[in-house]
Amino acid sequence: MTETIHHRICPLCEACCGLEIKVNEGRVISIRGDANDVFSAGYICPKAVALKDLHEDPDRLRTPLIKRNGVFEEASWEEAFAEIESRLPPLMAAHGRDATGVVVGNPSAHKIGLLTYFGKLARALGTQNVFSASTLDQMPKQLSSGLMFGHWISIALPDIARTDLLLVIGANPLASNGSLWTVPDFKGKAKALQVRGGKLVVIDPRRTETAAVADEHHFIRPGADVFLLAAMVQTLFAEKLVRLGAVAEWVNGVEDVTRVVATFTPEAVAARCGLSADTIRGLARQLACTERAAVYARIGTCTQEYGTLASWLVDVLNVLTGHLDQPGGAMFAKAAAFASNTAGKSGIGKGVNTGRHRARVSCAPEVYGELPMTCLAEEIETAGPGQIRALFTVATNPVLSSPNGPRLAAALETLDFMVSMDIYLNETTRHADVILPGNSPLEEMHYDVAFPQLSWRNHARYSPPVLPRTAGAPEEWQTLLKLAAIARGEGAQADANALDDAQFAEDAQRLAGANAPAVIEATRHLRGPQRMLEVALRTGPYGDGFGSKPDGLNLAKVMAANATGGIDLGALQPRIPELLRTPSGKIELAPPLLLADMARAGADLARPTPELIIIGRREVRSNNSWMHNLPTLAKGPFRCTALVHPLDAARWNLQDGGLAHIASGPRSIQAQVQISAEMMPGVVSLPHGWGHNLPGAQLKLAAERPGANLNALLDDQLRDPLSGNAVLGGIAITMAMCR
Repeated sequence: MTETIHHRICPLCEACCGLEIKVNEGRVISIRGDANDVFSAGYICPKAVALKDLHEDPDRLRTPLIKRNGVFEEASWEEAFAEIESRLPPLMAAHGRDATGVVVGNPSAHKIGLLTYFGKLARALGTQNVFSASTLDQMPKQLSSGLMFGHWISIALPDIARTDLLLVIGANPLASNGSLWTVPDFKGKAKALQVRGGKLVVIDPRRTETAAVADEHHFIRPGADVFLLAAMVQTLFAEKLVRLGAVAEWVNGVEDVTRVVATFTPEAVAARCGLSADTIRGLARQLACTERAAVYARIGTCTQEYGTLASWLVDVLNVLTGHLDQPGGAMFAKAAAFASNTAGKSGIGKGVNTGRHRARVSCAPEVYGELPMTCLAEEIETAGPGQIRALFTVATNPVLSSPNGPRLAAALETLDFMVSMDIYLNETTRHADVILPGNSPLEEMHYDVAFPQLSWRNHARYSPPVLPRTAGAPEEWQTLLKLAAIARGEGAQADANALDDAQFAEDAQRLAGANAPAVIEATRHLRGPQRMLEVALRTGPYGDGFGSKPDGLNLAKVMAANATGGIDLGALQPRIPELLRTPSGKIELAPPLLLADMARAGADLARPTPELIIIGRREVRSNNSWMHNLPTLAKGPFRCTALVHPLDAARWNLQDGGLAHIASGPRSIQAQVQISAEMMPGVVSLPHGWGHNLPGAQLKLAAERPGANLNALLDDQLRDPLSGNAVLGGIAITMAMCR
């Protein structure tokens, strides 16, 4: 018996913790935090241990499935690709490329093969119908950041290791370990902040896990964040507390912001927010008068009808208080690879654009190359040119994760053809004609592409495969290239490696010009994501420039550091103006698109507050729907409960542990009641990603305690008009005990 030790980046949430995995005779025998990891320093949450469950899950697909006469049958990879070739090209020939659609989910962000090669499939299909989980989660923050700083991923992050005041709004980083902010062991870092005399303040409709350890917690009515933030900005101007600090030379639009927030006084917004005017002013003063401070906001501020405005005003506060791009404030990571805001000419760029095309039915604008996920069902249902008839889904389960899942499920059943690339036969993939299994994360090499651009500290870490792939299974990037070849009419027999070589040669010519032959020769021993990573590292801000900077990074150096916890690239450093990619070369504090939308918020300020509102929640053991099928995470108390304040329970005759009927318009669900003083009166919370009782799905453990699907209650026509993000919270409901 030979025991081996492997080091792996955890792929199950944005914290990206370093793991030490012990393997004996091909089986994982233990998983614990890697104490030497330069980024997470040994911290892990329960999800990491569940990697063993995921790898060994008997429900995880290991061979392709083809639906014949309504029943899934196991098939070889060759048979699966042949089935796709026989059905997809004729459909595209008859109805055009926009008759196809493609959807990708957030697990792809943790798989370098999916993240770097998904776009090749989308481009091969040539369709405008591209959808992702981003419009269920984060697109408002990406849009506001893009408009202000010039790039979608230039997102300001709290420098938590040096700040003295952290204001957290609509986020629960103790449970999530950050979101659009990669920060393992938030609790430990928050405690360190408090020990050095700093302060953590949380604003949330629920007394979350983060609020429970905070120095202050204030309830706020769901959906009112835009009003609170605007009133805080107005206070800064009214009390002459504006200090631009080190970025003053690089800011446009201060006067425009002054004008647009003028009517949002603390008194004007207090009732809508559920916060007193004195509290709102006190928050603004505290932020302005603390030397090192930062505002951070997340899911709760994004998944609402004013998501982009709220996301923008967070950074407006950071700018106006002099805390942007300063140690202890809101700063920007500098990733070793794949970061567009470190490439090309620094300090100026093209900026971002939206609305380059629009959804056929609702006319919702494209944002970051995507249409809103909530447009998917209507694009399938509505006849006419461009109607989606064939759909690809990659690592996603929108039937559970997007609003009005029952409507989407019915729409999926009408497709002429559907292909899913997934590790499970779940509530979405049950509608597919072909399912191509993804690989276990332990079977793949990995380097985080997105999360170093969002990390609390700069680093470079690489994970080799821990275990061999299932016999005969291709790598996921190879699967995507084969699908792309079929979409281009090159046939199912196309060789993925040859396709990759040809594509890389084109990319090298475009990026390196006359030096392309040298780049190709230097990377000849690599293929797929490894080759892309080698080029990205060597041409990145810390790279060796293919030998011109001998002390710089390359793939070999990063791989060699795997056993010692990776490479620490230091604390966040000021990056303005170098980071900026706006046409003006300035921080655009007042993008016209956002200024115009403030009128919508102003007109809505007097809207009456519903008697009862529902919001979602995510917990450390169930960030995504498929985590409910893993024994380590599923054990313990039932978590899919509707949290209700005692006053509301008494008012509506709700009983703790009883089953309640929850309705919003024509949609309704039933959920177990849990009476809890952690809720703001008038607000109910139900977690995201449940509802595992749909026929045809094969998630046996999850089906034992299916829970209620919050998203089945939500209207898929409600979205932030700027970003297209779905409105997942702040929805009026009624509740009554089931008879």
